[in-house]
Amino acid sequence: MSRRFTETERQDFLADRHIAVLSVATTDGRPPAAVPIWYDYSPGGVIRINTGSGSRKARLIRAAGAVTLTVQREELPYQYVTVEGSVVDAVTPTPREAREEIAVRYLGPEAGRAFVDAMDGSDSVLFTVRPDRWITQGFSEDG
Repeated sequence: MSRRFTETERQDFLADRHIAVLSVATTDGRPPAAVPIWYDYSPGGVIRINTGSGSRKARLIRAAGAVTLTVQREELPYQYVTVEGSVVDAVTPTPREAREEIAVRYLGPEAGRAFVDAMDGSDSVLFTVRPDRWITQGFSEDG
């Protein structure tokens, strides 16, 4: 049996650590670009995405001004949250504190800081995305 999440459930699910799939419109007639990505989110806030400032992904995000982010749980009970959002800020280079917060979220304190240290000197951009529309679904284990 499937059901939509409550507002609290969807925000908590997005705030949990998941690898997201980011989708963004292209400008060359190709299908939307969709790539796995790390992100940061706190309930009621904005989504933060750090990526290479010269990457195709960054160019497409700047051009489109909007993205779709999908996170999912692949084990029972299956669940997903999709957020369509507007890019409300882009900071280049990404402040070290923001890079660290995102890396530590996925790798833990020691490995996250080491990852950021290894990436020092690389050009990056921090996109801030305001959630505009939510699509959610949860499936019970018996449905």
